[in-house]
Order: sequence, then structure tokens, then C-alpha cells
Amino acid sequence: MHYRRLGKTGLRVSALTLGCMSWGDTSRGGHPWVLDEEAARGIVRAALDAGINMFDTANAYSGGSSEEITGRLLRTMARREEVLIATKLFSPMRADANAAGLSRHAVMTEVDASLRRLGVDHIDLYQIHRWDRRTPIEETMEALHDVVKAGKVRYIGASSMYAWQFAKAQYTADLGGWTRFVSMQDHYNLLYREEEREMLPFCADQGVGVLPWSPLARGRLAREWDAETARAQTDEFGAGLYQPGDRDIVDAVGQVAEARGVQRAQVALAWLLSRPAVTSPIIGVTKPHHLTDALGALDLTLTDEEVGSLEAHYTPHAIAGHR
Repeated sequence: MHYRRLGKTGLRVSALTLGCMSWGDTSRGGHPWVLDEEAARGIVRAALDAGINMFDTANAYSGGSSEEITGRLLRTMARREEVLIATKLFSPMRADANAAGLSRHAVMTEVDASLRRLGVDHIDLYQIHRWDRRTPIEETMEALHDVVKAGKVRYIGASSMYAWQFAKAQYTADLGGWTRFVSMQDHYNLLYREEEREMLPFCADQGVGVLPWSPLARGRLAREWDAETARAQTDEFGAGLYQPGDRDIVDAVGQVAEARGVQRAQVALAWLLSRPAVTSPIIGVTKPHHLTDALGALDLTLTDEEVGSLEAHYTPHAIAGHR
């Protein structure tokens, strides 16, 4: 396993992060395709054995059951100080008027709830899942600073938003003398490269680590364009992320993979891992070979010609993932 600094921090994270949205309790709002705890056990064990030390979940994944399962599995398989647990807040967890968002009330309530579900005394990376248009960013940044100073959180991060919003949050933190975000978890892959316009240059300039979500474009980059999966058939959110013209890119990935004798996922991840701003893509795993393929990307170096063929067919996309 390769390890990289998370932005300008001294924290070293594995070059791949295991996404924990893949398991949960379907009776508590989990997607039909999520794994139960026993099925997740082997995947977490294999990830740890491979050297993965970062595990990413969120309070809203499967109604909180993803956090519960992730916490239980890691407690039985690893020493707490050897693993990094990342989680998020923003989405509603209840039905009351203050059940969602990034108010001080929400931050203080949800951090404690996540700590209970995970069964830990601190969260290594606490991330805001989206931008909250209803709450002043000053209120959010001060509240996040307070949970860091209270020892409940070690680092804070953000997820998909406009670059101007992220810049506003960072400089608001500076003005208040509060904790800055050290990471950005954004939507970035071969099919969606709009982050290259402003977000990634800003992160590189400011020393912010980048943890792309959906690095395989909901699996599209790991299979032929017309192939169907159980997730794709029920993924309403993912249905609006990509466009028909992306097929040419998927075909190019297939051509490079065939010529190299490797899996498509390895090619798509190798491209992402080679991007200068990227720290650790978040991989979703529901089958053992998903993890094997992802690990294989760590030792795959693409030629300039191969990179050119993968990038040649890209066309601008509408903002997708946080609007």
C-alpha cells in the first residue's frame, strides 16, 4: 500500500479509502444492494490486510447503520490508533425542524450521535456532506472548531460544493481563528472532470487533500456501457450524473484495459491516482474482486498516449453531484 499526506497535515492516509456506504440495514433506509454486516466483514478484513487505513462513512448512510457496522467491524479487527474513521453530517436524521443542515445545533447533536453509533471517542475526519444555504458559514465553522477543540474530532473536511463556497469557508475560518478544512471529498472521475476548472486548482494551491467520490462513475467505468447492475437499476441519484456522450470514454477505458491485459477499473483508477491534486479515491466494494481490481491500480502506470486516449473524448458537463 502507498500512503500519502492528507493535504498539508502530518496525517498519512492510504492511497485508497474504503467507502462504507456499501453496507447497512435495508430496513432502516439502506439501498437494496447494500451488504449486511457478515458480508461486509470479509471486505473490511481484506482492506485492512491490504494496508488500507482510511474508512469513510456518513451519518445518513442506511439510517445510521453503516456507521454502526463500520464501528463494530473495526473494533474487532484493528487497534483504534491504526485506523482512520471519516464520517459526515448534513442530511436529515429525524423528522423535526432541526434534523438536517449545518447549524450549531446540528453539528453538536450529530457529532455525538455519530460517536455513539461508531462506538469511538473521536472521529478522525469529520466532513460536511454538502453546503447549507440556510446557515451562516460563520456558525458552521465555529461549531466545527469547537468539536475539534473538545477532542471529539481530529480534522475536518468538506464535500461537494462550488469552489467559491469552499474558499469562503476557508477564509471565514481564518478570520475567526477557527479550524480549516483539510480535505475536499468531491465528484471526480474520467466521466466528470468539471472539478478541474476551479476546485482542484484551489485545493492544490491551499494544500487541501482531495478524496474523490464515485471514482468509477457508479461502476460505469468498470464495465461495458450497456451492462446493467442491481445498483444501476435503482440508483436515482446516479442516473442524473452522466450523459450519453460519455460512452466514448467508457469504450476508451475498455480498449486500454484490453491492450494492457488488466481490468477496466484498474485503468480508470490509475488515471485518477495519477492526477496531481488527488490524495485517496473512495472506492465502493460489494464483491471481493472490486477490492482486488482497485488494489491493482496502485501499481499501474499509464503512458502519456494512454492518458491522451482516455481524456480525448471528454466534453463539458452540467454541474452534477451537489446541485
